[in-house]
Amino acid sequence: MTSARPALDPELRELLADMPLMSRLDPEVLRMLRQLPSTPVDTLLARRQVDRREITVPAEDGVAIPLSVYRSARAERPEAAPCVYWMHGGGMVMGDRFSQIDIPLEWLDELGAVVVSVEYRLAPEATGTTLVDDCYQGLLWIAEHATELGIDPDRIVVAGASAGGGLAAGVALLARDLGAPAIVAQVLICPMLDHRATTPSSRQYTGVPGVWTGEMNAFGWRAVLGDLTEDEIPAYVSPALADDLSGLPAAYIDTGSAEVFRDEDADYASRIWAAGGQAELHVWAGGFHGFDALFPQARISTTARRTRTDWLARRLSA
Repeated sequence: MTSARPALDPELRELLADMPLMSRLDPEVLRMLRQLPSTPVDTLLARRQVDRREITVPAEDGVAIPLSVYRSARAERPEAAPCVYWMHGGGMVMGDRFSQIDIPLEWLDELGAVVVSVEYRLAPEATGTTLVDDCYQGLLWIAEHATELGIDPDRIVVAGASAGGGLAAGVALLARDLGAPAIVAQVLICPMLDHRATTPSSRQYTGVPGVWTGEMNAFGWRAVLGDLTEDEIPAYVSPALADDLSGLPAAYIDTGSAEVFRDEDADYASRIWAAGGQAELHVWAGGFHGFDALFPQARISTTARRTRTDWLARRLSA
């Protein structure tokens, strides 16, 4: 642990001052956090013309996986729209398919995308590859029902924040290795990619209160890895373990300079480049974990979200 850490963006520091921070997670705290209300998605949809559909698809073991599908209800729309497949954050242990849903709904507004959000099972009740497999099964269903959903199968994007960003990276690896479905891009927002926690940033944000700390990260990883030994952990669960990052869809990776995932995210982008792939990396100076989701009104947040949307627009029109 080191006491030297990048300074927070001044506006974010002021906003964060009124927010209760933690340093650790334990089963009792997790139980309380899981009782907090979900994101009020109806409020987000009230000012939009959106068709909403709730469906379930079977996981590999037959368990029903809920998906929420959102499509523009405007009269003039393309016959086949791009699709953003959204995986929520929450450290692998909390959250639901409505968490951070305001982010992909902006892409519905601006890019005409069909947004599909998946409710994968959570650790510690589900462990190992269950979470990423749930997400992959949802993606397969989308690709198989693209015509029914009004989706262009050549413009499917996987995206997620925090744990969801790590799951999106794992799904992209699975789709590459299994040969389907086609993914045009992956948007990894402050992704949770590496269970090993050996980077300088993971040490910098251990032992201090925060939005997501090294201790909280260790709790999340212990929950999802369960009884797996180090040699048994697949790269689909901890994507930084992947030896080969070639052949992946173009990636957008962003993170803050003042957060635990900074270095593993930057390293993942660097390794994609080393493998001949395409990645765009943004490290937002003074940004803490999930800053643009917690405080979208901050100037740094609006810039980060606008930059991300502009990149996605370019990928979808290429």
